[in-house]
Amino acid sequence: MQAEEPGREQDPIMNRAEERQWMVDVLKQEGIKDEAVLAGMQAVPRHFFVPREMSDYAYDDEALRIEAGQTISQPYIVALMAQALELKSGDRVLEIGTGSGYSAAVLSRLAARVYTIERHKVLADQAGERFARLNYENIEIRFGDGTKGWPEEAPFDAILVTAGGPQVPASLKGQLKVGGRLVMPVGTEKMQELIRVRRNGEQDYREESLGLVRFVPLIGEEGWPLRS
Repeated sequence: MQAEEPGREQDPIMNRAEERQWMVDVLKQEGIKDEAVLAGMQAVPRHFFVPREMSDYAYDDEALRIEAGQTISQPYIVALMAQALELKSGDRVLEIGTGSGYSAAVLSRLAARVYTIERHKVLADQAGERFARLNYENIEIRFGDGTKGWPEEAPFDAILVTAGGPQVPASLKGQLKVGGRLVMPVGTEKMQELIRVRRNGEQDYREESLGLVRFVPLIGEEGWPLRS
């Protein structure tokens, strides 16, 4: 028997394999081509990462509300960002904004190790429990300010930021390996442009746009200030 979501009735991962296949078929139609990303999306049970009352919508291609006023991104955005990272199986990845843990779980199927930071303790705790229940042992999670990164584990082959900031934090750019890729929404608190940054040299960073998106704000020392 596979692991179950804490607090739910037993629900083997494969019980909803057909729904995941349907989701993956939609992603292919929407232009996701990376076979490793599609396999990762097929493997991770998204219904484990949404609130119980949203479970019926877990495989719809839409963002869903989770605890702490945050969201779990729609599957297409998760797949698009993962594809943009151009991950290899030996890569070490830093994720800023764990949220429900779903994106980190998908990344963990593509890379050797994932380090993920969440500023809401309730979300960090829930995600850590989910990773443990699913035996995703190559994910490390930290509660704290993600805009400062995880310097003691740097440099990283890839960095994913799942919240929108006014600019790419300097700390994160500095923790990216030469040859590494960083994907992040940058813009206002209402609308952002998804950008990919490639570090081609010690001081050589090249940016490209991947389109308009809308994410929750990146709060932290090198992001947006916390408003009361």
